[in-house]
Amino acid sequence: MAEHPAYPVGLRLSGRRVVVLGAGQVAQRRLPALIAAGADIVLVSPEATPSVEAMADTGELTWHRRRYTDGDLADAWYALIATSDPDANTAASAEAERHRVWCVRSDDADLATAWTPATGTSEGVTVAVLTTDARGRDPRHTAAVRDAVVEGLRDGTLVAPHHRTRAPGVALVGGGPGDPDLITVRGRRLLAEADVVIADRLGPRDLLAELPPHVEVIDAAKIPYGRYMAQEAINNALIEHAKQGKSVVRLKGGDPFVFGRGMEEVQALAEAGIPCTVVPGISSSISVPGAAGIPVTHRGVAHEFTVVSGHVAPDDARSLVDWPSLARLTGTLVILMGVDKIGKIAETLVAHGKAPETPVALVQEGTTAAQRRVDATLATVAETVRTEDVKPPAVIVIGAVVTEGPDRAV
Repeated sequence: MAEHPAYPVGLRLSGRRVVVLGAGQVAQRRLPALIAAGADIVLVSPEATPSVEAMADTGELTWHRRRYTDGDLADAWYALIATSDPDANTAASAEAERHRVWCVRSDDADLATAWTPATGTSEGVTVAVLTTDARGRDPRHTAAVRDAVVEGLRDGTLVAPHHRTRAPGVALVGGGPGDPDLITVRGRRLLAEADVVIADRLGPRDLLAELPPHVEVIDAAKIPYGRYMAQEAINNALIEHAKQGKSVVRLKGGDPFVFGRGMEEVQALAEAGIPCTVVPGISSSISVPGAAGIPVTHRGVAHEFTVVSGHVAPDDARSLVDWPSLARLTGTLVILMGVDKIGKIAETLVAHGKAPETPVALVQEGTTAAQRRVDATLATVAETVRTEDVKPPAVIVIGAVVTEGPDRAV
């Protein structure tokens, strides 16, 4: 008899009984999707992995701590057989056949009545990949095909022709610290769908070169602002392009809400009635030190880290930072936008009790090909910045963790 290909179908299991036999690694991988589908899951197994046990403890499934017995599949809509007992698997498979329950077997696909495809999701679309027959099943190949399709959907390189994937509006996207690979998957996909991109100079510039020719790229620093402040001009540009029915991405460095004026843009868009999506980004405050081998926290060294804007000097009346309190903290201090003020900052911290020999690291152009690290102490950092010609953007890390990197291990 000729082998026929499987018939692909999506099962709607919400509120319907699903029986899972076995609670090992196979069940651990499959259960989250069944839980997400809203299935009424009954798990039968004398023992379980810690992760599966946690699912039972939180009420996501009902666990019967025993071996399979005939009758366990009664009233089930779907069954996953994944025990280590071949006899139990065979008996359960036979029961599924009698009750006309679609049944997946982890030990023998040929004897199953259903196969589990390699699946992935992207913005409401589920990709499921099956091979054509049991004999030709190669899990690595199906997973590779799945990954290629999902990645294409996520980063925008695979888009259904003549289909607009996003409605007009603005997406406020955190681009990360500079390395184009460190933007989030969602941020990269929204970039690929944009009509207009308004970019900061600190955003991942390499990503702009990948945009299709029709995308209008606007350098935020070069927007004419006349009688407006620069931020007001950016807000107006976002609003004007969105009102023209375009999909607009505001690409910002790091995270939009970490010293990035992102909330000002969100508020302006809300007042104009423009829908706005905020996509968080990887903040340079933790990623740049990490890229330079500096953990902002380390067991036994720092139990907290504080992120501070250094764009206003400690003796400036506009400063909102409580520098005396920061000097008394024992954890890590991360300063953004503080290269030109670091001398005054160091002097203030020492004046309020921070030890002059406290280690300091400055990481310039972090995560990019131009990254470099310069080390100093609070006593020497001002002179070091001058002699080493450290330029913005640079993240400054102050504290004992500076000397805890792997290349500094004793």
